[in-house]
Amino acid sequence: MRRFNTSLNGYNKLEVNNFVNEVTTEYENMLNKLKRQDEEIQSLKQDMEKYKNMEGTLNRAIMVAEDASNQIKKVARDEAKGVIEDARRNASRIVNDALLKADKIEQDAELLKRRVGVFKRRLKTVVDEQIEFIESINEDY
Repeated sequence: MRRFNTSLNGYNKLEVNNFVNEVTTEYENMLNKLKRQDEEIQSLKQDMEKYKNMEGTLNRAIMVAEDASNQIKKVARDEAKGVIEDARRNASRIVNDALLKADKIEQDAELLKRRVGVFKRRLKTVVDEQIEFIESINEDY
């Protein structure tokens, strides 16, 4: 607490006036400071509201992204199942085709063996006839 000197008519007017000026200046500074702080508080509140709105938007975006991700995974799984089923069907068809071709080749090979056998018999017959002919030529001379 501040003490003032006394003068003839009471307290020293200059000291009191200086003190009042100091108090007024300090009071004005405090008021200005409070105004700035109130403005800053309001600004921060507005920013906080913006961030809350952004947070909500981001949360919704994350949920949408998760849903999209789940849907993409489901589609990929379904597509993979379809590809696997197609591959199995194609594999079965390829195996069946290969078995049919193998069977046909086996039949062709068997036919070829018979033809070779027939060809050998005919060739032997022709060779035997030629040998008989050659021998018959030798006997005549």
